[in-house]
Amino acid sequence: MLYTIGTIVVLVIMFLAAAIRILNEYERGVIFRLGRIIGAKGPGLIILIPIIDRMTKIDMRIITMDVPPQDVITRDNVSIKVNAVIYFRVMDANSAVVEVENFLYATSQLAQTTLRSVCGQVELDELLSEREKINSRLQEILDRSTDPWGIKVTTVEVKHIDLPQEMQRAMAKQAEAERERRAKVINAEGEYQAAQKLADAGKVIAEQPIALQLRYLQTLVQVASENNSTTLFPIPIDLFKPFTKLIDVMKEKD
Repeated sequence: MLYTIGTIVVLVIMFLAAAIRILNEYERGVIFRLGRIIGAKGPGLIILIPIIDRMTKIDMRIITMDVPPQDVITRDNVSIKVNAVIYFRVMDANSAVVEVENFLYATSQLAQTTLRSVCGQVELDELLSEREKINSRLQEILDRSTDPWGIKVTTVEVKHIDLPQEMQRAMAKQAEAERERRAKVINAEGEYQAAQKLADAGKVIAEQPIALQLRYLQTLVQVASENNSTTLFPIPIDLFKPFTKLIDVMKEKD
């Protein structure tokens, strides 16, 4: 009698061990009964029928997947290596199990091929300067392709672009030449503005001769303040006007 009771207790414990499943808050269990899907259950306590039911766990949290470096030839025939990272989550556990054999592997392979395709359609300058545009295009293509699998791609980021050493040196020379060009343009603009100001000052002096006298006196004051041992005697410029007029008259007679 005791042997029979013990056997029954052991069988009950084995049945409960095979039938009871506990899923965390972020997990869902897709249950197949005799090979046919009956839906996703969870979280919490789930009871399965041993031998008849089979459950596949699906993690519903956001998954971070690193896309390994891909060899890419851009539209302007530059060979580079590009890697990226994608963030996605399972929205429909039933589709993630039924529609694709291994959604993690499938998403990884699709991300690699999409990265090579998109980066190969743009030039290197666009890839370096318009990173947000490339990320948006990658995210749109991946999200549209994985939607039948019940997967939502939230973000795609190009992490690193590995350029050949020759291309890095060429880009450094280009940047240096661009900086030199800007410096020359700024210097030329400064010379032009200075010349313009001098021309304006000449017009003012021509209209107001007294301005030249005042400027002459100001210069003498500055020189005297810098050289205390020097004695300067300013001569009014008006004293030279008779001589200049005499010279003009002599030129007219000639």
